[in-house]
Amino acid sequence: MLSGRLAGRMLAGTAGPPPAPKCEETSPRAAGIFGPVARVIVAEDSFIVREGLRELLATRAGIDVVDACGDLDALLQAVDAKNPDVVVTDIRMPPTNTDEGIRAAARLRESHPQIGVVVLSQYAEPAYVLALLDSGSNGRAYLLKERVHDVHELVSAIQAVDGGGSVIDPKIVEVLVSAETRNDTSPLKELSEREHTVLAEIAQGRSNMAIAEALQLSQRAVEKHAHAIFMKLGLANAEEVSKRVKATLLFLAEDS
Repeated sequence: MLSGRLAGRMLAGTAGPPPAPKCEETSPRAAGIFGPVARVIVAEDSFIVREGLRELLATRAGIDVVDACGDLDALLQAVDAKNPDVVVTDIRMPPTNTDEGIRAAARLRESHPQIGVVVLSQYAEPAYVLALLDSGSNGRAYLLKERVHDVHELVSAIQAVDGGGSVIDPKIVEVLVSAETRNDTSPLKELSEREHTVLAEIAQGRSNMAIAEALQLSQRAVEKHAHAIFMKLGLANAEEVSKRVKATLLFLAEDS
């Protein structure tokens, strides 16, 4: 469960979670004033966290929270009824409290492929990320819940998946890279320090232009590093950003 500022804002003046329907409809906000608006459904079984997320996102221009749900079945029904652009979902919800967020993303890939999904989790587990990306990384994001305290990161992830991009929490990338680097037979041993840095950026789904801006390099330099990385990792044919993310994570998680 989220804590600190987010929970504190919701706990103030609240004796406890009131009885609430599994899905609470939100009045739509006028669209078009701030440009394109992403219609978002929030799915989270904790009332406090669910309302906190809705409150945070409601303050952001370009975000319209059209529903808030507490379990997987309610989420899927809301998607059919509201046709959102993006779903922001907890990884564990009723009915089983195991991997509902991952299963929802897989279902939506089949039934509503145009919908982006941001999975929020407190687990820095590579297996969850690989399951999320199993059917493709485009339009998918995996963020640790601690990131939600910085609403800018959550909004950036929503905007990324809404545009067909992908975002992987940097801590997940660190876990994968550290595990593989410890393997003496890993091809990562062949990478230079700069190539390691670029690889971490690639694994987060960033384009060469975005990497160049983040690392203060020329785009041409990033292209050369990326080419060298994928040559050394045997992934030279992975050209699209979404394929690069999945292939890189699969490789890095092989022995983790």
